[in-house]
Amino acid sequence: MRLNRLMLAVAFVPLVVSCGTSPPDESAPDAAVARDTDSGRGAIERLDPLFDELVPPEAIVEQLVGGFGFVEGPRWIEYHGLYGGAVLFSDIPGNAIHLWSSDGTVSVLLSPVFDGEGERAGSNGITTDAEGRVVFTEHGNRRVSRIDTGNERTVMVDRHDGRRLNSPNDLVFHSSGALYFTDPPYGLPEQDDDPEKETEENGIYRLAPDGTLTLLASQTRPNGLAFSPDEQVLYVANSDPSSRLWMAYDVGPEGALENARVFVDLTDDPADGLPDGLKVDVRGNLWATGPGGLLVFTSDGGHLGSIRLPERPANLTFGGGDGKTVFITAQSSLYRIRTDVVGAAR
Repeated sequence: MRLNRLMLAVAFVPLVVSCGTSPPDESAPDAAVARDTDSGRGAIERLDPLFDELVPPEAIVEQLVGGFGFVEGPRWIEYHGLYGGAVLFSDIPGNAIHLWSSDGTVSVLLSPVFDGEGERAGSNGITTDAEGRVVFTEHGNRRVSRIDTGNERTVMVDRHDGRRLNSPNDLVFHSSGALYFTDPPYGLPEQDDDPEKETEENGIYRLAPDGTLTLLASQTRPNGLAFSPDEQVLYVANSDPSSRLWMAYDVGPEGALENARVFVDLTDDPADGLPDGLKVDVRGNLWATGPGGLLVFTSDGGHLGSIRLPERPANLTFGGGDGKTVFITAQSSLYRIRTDVVGAAR
């Protein structure tokens, strides 16, 4: 997938950022943990020998760039340009979408995202459609938008049954062309109690290629979502401190969600963090940010291992030239780690 070359030329403005190193996470237990002694920027917890097939023993966590407000929604893109590939990511309080290029430079794709004020008013999840156009969620504007040729922003959806959405959060395309997205109330100052909240449900939606929007399910705080490699299951994170879990839904006819069930529940886990962004690899393993870092689960919920960062991770994307690099957004920084597995192409 690639960005339109005209859009690249118009939109990218150089940005100077810091690349400071944060201290390692000293809260990780000593047992079964291999520390990144070269960079001092992370730790890898190996709970099952199968984890070595996914993350090689020599893998290290690298900080690529830092100094942002709170980064989210990374998306690897490839384009026919000088450097071959890049990661788009949101800085929510910074009210901007940035691009880290493989030559190490950082540029601005869109700023401001929201013409107003608010700590959570910027963009969040980012993806690309079949034509390579950037599609992203907007907290403050309470909608899902697309960047078209010529850097024009097109609103894809902002209402359900005539009522404004809450604050679309994360999104993923199905091979049918339908867009699935979550709509928690995080962008509203008072969240569920905000007087501007028009939609009661904190929903999971399907936007059909013809523009029809369907509410499929609701959770207390739906967040990251990803399909299994065969698209038979949709996983959805729930970022609720009182219900820290991941749900699994069977994808039925016409894209409906059926057989809702708890995939993994870490509500009682003592580690800090909430279920947030997630991706699935080609083997069907779930890579999910949550309590204790970036956790990797088998398709039946077995915990294979975790990647612990010096900052709390929020989201991730598979990318790199061979698809075997995981890029992670964590509070103020963008990180990466090499793997031996490729992400499912979504």
